[in-house]
Amino acid sequence: MQCEIVSLLSSPGSALLSYFDSKKKRKVAEIYQALNSDPIDVATLRRMAISEGGLLTDEIRCKVWPKLLSVNTDDLPPLPAGKELREDNKDYQQVLLDVRRSLRRFPPGMPDDQREGLQEELIDIILHVLKRNPQLHYYQGYHDIVVTFLLVVGDRLATALVEKLSTHHLRDFMDPTMDNTKHILNYLMPIIDQVNPEVHDFMQSAEVGTIFALSWLITWFGHVLSDFRHVVRLYDFFLACHPLMPIYFAAVIVLYREQEVLDCECDMASVHHLLSQIPQDLPYETLISRAGDLFVQFPPSELAREAAQQQAERTAASTFKDFELASVQQRPDTVLRQRFRERLRGEERTKSILTKPRTNRFVKLAVMGLTVALGAAALAVVKSALEWAPKFELQIFP
Repeated sequence: MQCEIVSLLSSPGSALLSYFDSKKKRKVAEIYQALNSDPIDVATLRRMAISEGGLLTDEIRCKVWPKLLSVNTDDLPPLPAGKELREDNKDYQQVLLDVRRSLRRFPPGMPDDQREGLQEELIDIILHVLKRNPQLHYYQGYHDIVVTFLLVVGDRLATALVEKLSTHHLRDFMDPTMDNTKHILNYLMPIIDQVNPEVHDFMQSAEVGTIFALSWLITWFGHVLSDFRHVVRLYDFFLACHPLMPIYFAAVIVLYREQEVLDCECDMASVHHLLSQIPQDLPYETLISRAGDLFVQFPPSELAREAAQQQAERTAASTFKDFELASVQQRPDTVLRQRFRERLRGEERTKSILTKPRTNRFVKLAVMGLTVALGAAALAVVKSALEWAPKFELQIFP
């Protein structure tokens, strides 16, 4: 494959375009084959959502996102009238304010009347989910997630998807307090420390904390990325993966900006300002692949102690055991581990000399990589995932 790409790069542009067009067509065909299987091949749909390019089009997302969340599209409940939702609703005024400020989340050039109509639908979806689930508490930034689903799949299906997402992946953000959200943010620094202790120590010295990543996490990056294509690409990835994957992706963004961080003044204000401004030209596919690799190398259970393990049982990220038990061969991390093993095997074939010895930390990484390549890590990852206290419904990850 590598030789084929190199050959194409040296050939006329039309050949290269034809290659990628053919690759896209093959992927579309594989997605529809998985959708038409009986039962639906959810494992393949996850692999397609994670792999380069994600789910490609909004038309495909309308079909695949419900499968990733186990939402039955043949039995969607009707939406109640907006008036009855808004009467005496304690969240209405705050939701209204946030939605009115969300102009940048709509496509540029959209007619005002169309945008205003979508904003009314956005308000109704949020209030509908909150009314049906009184245990959930609205937070600022929730509308950034909901609007993404609204723009991709429309109001009725968006309502069903957002409700499932809110009672599972987003549940911790919708608690009465931010305790569980802070706990999830606490995974960021241990991930960075495992990969690049120099960056970790620099950030610790600057006392920057993790608050710069709060809006990334609770909006699934919807609030901070200006290109909608990048937002939906990340949603493909997150919907196909473990609930903690957004924090792994946050870590790889920081690690990607290693030199910028280390060149910054070592004080809280400077580092916070740098990190809170996400570059819009990130290599998203590379970072997505890297985040998946880090999840396999350093699964949440290995980082739990550093991230205040005593809180693990109270988070939605801890609700992974039922998913493991219900779908051993269709786990999101199964797809990630397979991709990671294939990449390692490819790298091993190209290496002819040994690198010089590194620090103990990097020796540990090499050993972990070798273990994964040999397949033994699969057992360790399964075991670590099973240690999380499960609360997911069995059908949430089909």
